[in-house]
Amino acid sequence: MSETATPLPEITRCSGPDGLALACRHAEGDGPLIVFLPGYMSDMAGSKAEAVLQWAADHGRACLLLDYSGCGKSAGRFADGTLSRWRDEVLHLIEQHGAGTPDRPVLLIGSSMGGWLMLLVARELAATHGDASVAGMIGIAAAPDFTSWGFDEQQRRALASGKVLYEDNPYGPEPTPTHPGFFTDAEEQLLLGEPLAITAPTRLLHGQRDDDVPWETSIRLAHTLAGDDIRVVLVKDGDHRLSREQDIKLLLSTLEELLH
Repeated sequence: MSETATPLPEITRCSGPDGLALACRHAEGDGPLIVFLPGYMSDMAGSKAEAVLQWAADHGRACLLLDYSGCGKSAGRFADGTLSRWRDEVLHLIEQHGAGTPDRPVLLIGSSMGGWLMLLVARELAATHGDASVAGMIGIAAAPDFTSWGFDEQQRRALASGKVLYEDNPYGPEPTPTHPGFFTDAEEQLLLGEPLAITAPTRLLHGQRDDDVPWETSIRLAHTLAGDDIRVVLVKDGDHRLSREQDIKLLLSTLEELLH
């Protein structure tokens, strides 16, 4: 971070749709509200989210970071989290910050599972307020439908029977849990099997050394989206996180391009 970087907003608590206190960071500014959606078991303290917030603050752009319930500094239990619950929280916070309409659209950035949520949020906003309510989308290793293609049949049967699935976590010492409530809800939120009525300009960034989400998923998503202004950017030596300095530069240049 440079010495001349604009000071970033502090973490505040926003009331969620069910009354839970959700942690947020909101930068006032012009243009569409940039909303960063973290991945599974992630939060707004990640390097990509903070880089986006810093860029927005430095350029006088409106930006919202958030932690889903049960994640980061938000209240609630992770075991109670589902895509539909987190989608509704995101929509609620967007509304609380006066955005998500044609007069004040949003630009959604979704990382991994956040890319699935990005699509669910965009579809809801477009259906409720029209296509102009979403100014654009950026997926970073977007992972729609990962409960469908990310588990083998034995794992899917275990989750469907109500068991918690634990997997090795390459990013931390504790195993990664998938709870049956999340799985059951996610199976009702699958998107890639039919055309997806979202027309917003979209950029899909994906590393070809991603061991978690096949880069072909972004190609499939591009075919599924209804819009024409869609580009897939493959980073040949990029991993799942796309958090290296050059990856973050790519993200910020993509963001700037969509906002101009």
